[in-house]
Amino acid sequence: MTDKELSQSEYQEFRKFLEHQCGIVLGDNKMYLVKSRLSPLMSRFAIDSLSQLVKKSMQISERALRAAVIDAMTTNETLWFRDTYPFQILVDRVLPEFKNNSGPVKIWSSACSSGQEPYSIAMSYLEYKAKKLGALKGGIRITATDISNKVLEQCSKGEYDSLAIARGLSPERQKKFFTAGTKPGAMKVKDEVKNFVQFRHLNLLDSYSLLGKFDIIFCRNVLIYFAPDVKRKIIAQFRQSLNPGGYLFLGASESISGLTEDFEMIRCNPGIIYRRK
Repeated sequence: MTDKELSQSEYQEFRKFLEHQCGIVLGDNKMYLVKSRLSPLMSRFAIDSLSQLVKKSMQISERALRAAVIDAMTTNETLWFRDTYPFQILVDRVLPEFKNNSGPVKIWSSACSSGQEPYSIAMSYLEYKAKKLGALKGGIRITATDISNKVLEQCSKGEYDSLAIARGLSPERQKKFFTAGTKPGAMKVKDEVKNFVQFRHLNLLDSYSLLGKFDIIFCRNVLIYFAPDVKRKIIAQFRQSLNPGGYLFLGASESISGLTEDFEMIRCNPGIIYRRK
């Protein structure tokens, strides 16, 4: 076995560890993903083999290594305005329902990854305000959470390289909402967008009570990684975190059918959203 290989038993043990730590379920055929994501950590932590790295990451005393492993396994690339239609539904259908709010509309971007989703929400709101002068006088407040402290640090800076910028951002939005970054080709989110977003660390397996209540929750392309019982727990906690009549946005391939009776499904053509009963 080479220094970047795992035995089947080691892989199965790591699968259980990862599910216990953050709820993510790896299939039997995902060993290649573990190898590709964890191999770069060997040199960083001066560990000779992937097998040894995986074993050490499961030790309670190895906090830094454990955090790095979870970061590597949970961080996913994402797009600006991913799938387009959820942001269209947000501005055309959902935000107008809060026109009489005296305070801000509170939005939670859960598992925000590298920050494109919460910043896309903020840009959508600014475009909505430009067309509907005087609407939503209380404004919005976006809380964005992720399990990865490393990713959250990057999000807070709001600076993205040219490859990330090219994934879903029109030239018009680049010009309107971004300025030149500190590195060649990079661009930085303008303060008028950043100021709407507060980034916080959160594991979706933990309690959400300290976050407060929300009017809208985005949890897109996240539940697909969890086992049914974990999905049920997360959705129940989302229900507790939403104000009555609040909305839940899920990914295109995700459904809460059979997991809860606490939400009304609303077909938007395209797309589906869920309203708390």
